[in-house]
Amino acid sequence: RLCSSFYSLIGLLKLYESLNLPFYSLNLHSDVDKGDGNVKYVLTGEGASSIFTIDENTGDIHATKRLDREEQGYYTLRAQAVDRETNIPVEDESEFIVKVQDINDNEPKFPDGPYTAGVPEMSPLGTTVVQVAATDADDPTYGHSARVVYSIIHGQPYFSVEPKTGIVRTALPNMDRETRDEYVLVIQAKDMMGQLGGLSGTTSVTVTLTDVNDNPPRFSRKLYQYSVLESVPVASVVARLKAADPDIGSNAEMDYRIVDGDGPGLFNITTDEETQEGVIILQRPLDYETKSTFSLRIEATNRNIDPQFLTFGPFSDMTVIKVNVEDVNEPPVFTNPVIKMTVSEAARVGTTIGTVSAHDPDSASSAIRYSIDRNTDLERYFNVDAMSGVISTAKPLDREVNSVHNITIFAMESREGIAVITVMDINDNAPVFAIEYETRMCENASPGQVIQTISAVDKDEPPSGHRFYFSLALPAGSNHNFTLRDNKDNTASVLTKRGGFRRREQALYQLPVLIVDSGSPALSSTNTLSVRVCDCDGDGVPQACGAVAYTLPAGLSTGALLAILGCIFTLLVLVLLIVTMRRRRKEPLILDDERDVRENIVRYDDEGGGEEDTEAFDMVTLRNLNIMRDPKVRRDVTPETPTFFSYPSSSASRAAYKVLPDNMLFREFIWDRLKEADVDPTAPPYDSLQTYAFEGTGSVAESLSSLESLSSDSEQSYDYLSNWGPRFKKLADLYGTMEGSGVFS
Repeated sequence: RLCSSFYSLIGLLKLYESLNLPFYSLNLHSDVDKGDGNVKYVLTGEGASSIFTIDENTGDIHATKRLDREEQGYYTLRAQAVDRETNIPVEDESEFIVKVQDINDNEPKFPDGPYTAGVPEMSPLGTTVVQVAATDADDPTYGHSARVVYSIIHGQPYFSVEPKTGIVRTALPNMDRETRDEYVLVIQAKDMMGQLGGLSGTTSVTVTLTDVNDNPPRFSRKLYQYSVLESVPVASVVARLKAADPDIGSNAEMDYRIVDGDGPGLFNITTDEETQEGVIILQRPLDYETKSTFSLRIEATNRNIDPQFLTFGPFSDMTVIKVNVEDVNEPPVFTNPVIKMTVSEAARVGTTIGTVSAHDPDSASSAIRYSIDRNTDLERYFNVDAMSGVISTAKPLDREVNSVHNITIFAMESREGIAVITVMDINDNAPVFAIEYETRMCENASPGQVIQTISAVDKDEPPSGHRFYFSLALPAGSNHNFTLRDNKDNTASVLTKRGGFRRREQALYQLPVLIVDSGSPALSSTNTLSVRVCDCDGDGVPQACGAVAYTLPAGLSTGALLAILGCIFTLLVLVLLIVTMRRRRKEPLILDDERDVRENIVRYDDEGGGEEDTEAFDMVTLRNLNIMRDPKVRRDVTPETPTFFSYPSSSASRAAYKVLPDNMLFREFIWDRLKEADVDPTAPPYDSLQTYAFEGTGSVAESLSSLESLSSDSEQSYDYLSNWGPRFKKLADLYGTMEGSGVFS
């Protein structure tokens, strides 16, 4: 049976979480089990079947999955032995607990990382910056798997970390923010108390040095100079200056004050809170003629001073400002702004009444010219001398009409000035060639050789200077002889694209070049570059350019040339005579038997169709002479196109074609064909035999078209044809007497 102390015994069972799978854990055995297979072991509880399995025959328990203590550290199982057939328990159920034993399989982690911290600059050694903390998921009660120590990997020698607590401290005193204001540290946490084989994790700590007021303000110069017009109004800003303070925020705030200077109460200085500049403001009007230069001593002092840094020196600085007053052309000033004068109404025209006087307050003391504001003297009763200021009467006065005259006198400076008017340029001229180029190229020029460098000029004068762009104008952009390269310096180079130029083939090339300027809008022009092919010496110096004139071969005299031309002329005359004679030569189209040119006789073994045969010959063509004939058609071959006329079916319709007697009709037909053969330019250049078959109408004899008739001797007698009647008269005339026929002579 199962052990009665099974629960307490198995409660001590420990399984390591990283054992290889599957692994054997324990064995259950009942005293009832005799080994005959009647007992079956059953396992239930947490992880049964999924993690732990039991061999129902032997009771061996195996783990099928890797165990992780961090997920579950304990498993409660129940085991029981039952009868295999009835499933009735043979032992009481026993419960036992499996504890997963921890191993070091988790590295330390920083749950709050990465960290950011700040520490004041100039802090003493060992000042606490921040504390980091790492956690380890392993069992802290077993071994050293969860015992972590800290170390600094990156950030030395400026900072350090305590191994046990993780507190980061400064390792150097008096670190200056103005030199470096930020540090990035890398902190490592390692378990197993840092021993070899332990796991580790890292985090970053960004430490920023905060500012303290450890730097006094400093002026960059000991003397500043400013200029101001004497006409600036009161409360205007005369100058701005700033003392440099490398601190930031409230530590860089400062106050300015005028310690000493000329013209007390004339200037005041305040602080611009946004820029921390000292702003000098004018308190009273300036007068160049009275005083043209002022000197002020300015002091800048920090507002917030840290007592612990007083040993660094006074947190203030001094400088001197020199203000130069510039002269302004002021208007003339009258000695008396209002002058009262009296005159009798009986005064004559031109009587002097009084004099006005004004002077130029400027140091130049320009001459004064006087004039009357005519809006105050519409009737023009008075005049004023432009140079002296003497006022006189211009018309008779009448007190009863107007007893008081209020007139305004203008005093103006008399200065001569020169006005210079400059006409601003616009882009209204296109660029052109700088000069008229005469480009010469040797016949033996190699591909890619620079044969000319061109530049351009433009009458315009842009403020930023000229910039020209060169290219070949279409369609020359795709030529196979030359190409153009823009040198990007307002010049361009013309290069050959091939070699083998010959003056005899082409002595002059016209190359259109497009030049575009950089104006707005851009203008362009097309200029033609003439390239002449030249014969050059060994040094590449052109010797002869242009087209090549025809010259006599070396050693050939004028007499020999005339003899050659005479022979050529004689041969031409002979050729013309031969051609003319051959055209006028006439030969019969039907040859005598002894002049038969045929060397082969072709035997067809078929018989003509006789008068009923309408397919072999077109009789209408033989009879109708009015039909237009194409002179280009060869008459010595059978035409390939069918006839345009059909044969009449009755003898009555055939008679309609017999306009002339048969002998005259055939004679004219033969002569017509002979003339066409003589003048035909497409006729073969050899003798040809043209045969025309003609058969009379209404023949009562059988067909005479058998080829066997040609097999007889050439001296055969055809006199019997005369006995066949009038229908065979034509044949009798043709064959009866060969020497009597005048048609073929």
